Amino acid sequence: MMKKALAAAALSATVLLAACGEPTTITAGAPNDPTADQVAAAPKVKLPPAMLASKTYRCQPGNEVLYVNWFNDNTSANIKKKKEDTPVALTAPAKGEPFSGGGYVVKGSADSAKVTITPPGGKDLECSA
Repeated sequence: MMKKALAAAALSATVLLAACGEPTTITAGAPNDPTADQVAAAPKVKLPPAMLASKTYRCQPGNEVLYVNWFNDNTSANIKKKKEDTPVALTAPAKGEPFSGGGYVVKGSADSAKVTITPPGGKDLECSA
């Protein structure tokens, strides 16, 4: 019985090896991306700025609380009245200039302990972090 099993195994191995033919060599052809030139010529993608600081400000008069997220490009920020509100995007034309957007004007920066915030249709608020 053992001889039959060994003979069957040897026959199976021989059949499997006989099925192997000459190895095939696969070579790469031309680049297969038809838009490679367009991608290479496209302008570089500018990543959005990372958040630099998220601060809560107590503003006077009125004892109002406002939330400002400052971004590391120093020309963009977000502001909201409540933590769960959708933020209003603010931008500044250049570093150090006031941020504006959605009717808000914010004078200050992420490293300032005090900022001045003018809400839409309102008067200046002096705010402390």
